[in-house]
Amino acid sequence: MTKLNICVFCSSSDHIDARYLELADDVGRAIGENSWTCVSGGGSVSMMGRLVRSVRAHGGHTIGVIPQALKDREVADLDADELVVTHDMRQRKGIMDERSDGFLALPGGIGTLEELMEVWTSRSLTMHDKPVVVLDPWDDYALLRAQVAAWVDRGFVSQASVDRVHWTTTVDEALDALSDSGMSRETSVME
Repeated sequence: MTKLNICVFCSSSDHIDARYLELADDVGRAIGENSWTCVSGGGSVSMMGRLVRSVRAHGGHTIGVIPQALKDREVADLDADELVVTHDMRQRKGIMDERSDGFLALPGGIGTLEELMEVWTSRSLTMHDKPVVVLDPWDDYALLRAQVAAWVDRGFVSQASVDRVHWTTTVDEALDALSDSGMSRETSVME
């Protein structure tokens, strides 16, 4: 399997159900067992912390990208294989984008939603050809999908833009979507 750098967006909230932390563990295990690199927001708490610890525990590499203000709040993943400290959120996202071959969104809050929407929008505008995958086992994104469907019905969003995201419900499906798309990109670049 191709070695990929996967950027994962997920919750940093400490007020979530344990199933989300277990999901982060499972995703981290799968990334690590594939010897992939996980690019994260550089946090050590909640899903983000569980994800990166699981990646490393299972043989993967981690790159954390965190703004100085969050590092100062003592939430940084100081055990990251590589920790990049940025000036602000905009610089953080730019570096995460540059260092990644694909994007995986897990359940999360407004930060996760904002990150997903940005990479989805830029993919829709063909500003990148990296896969954008959402792992949504419990329908946390159901209302977003309904809203996007309404925008399609009203002509605000094209179906082609909607089709730029892979919606999955299992870790295996998500990693398959990332690796299949990653290999397709690698093949097209080599041709």
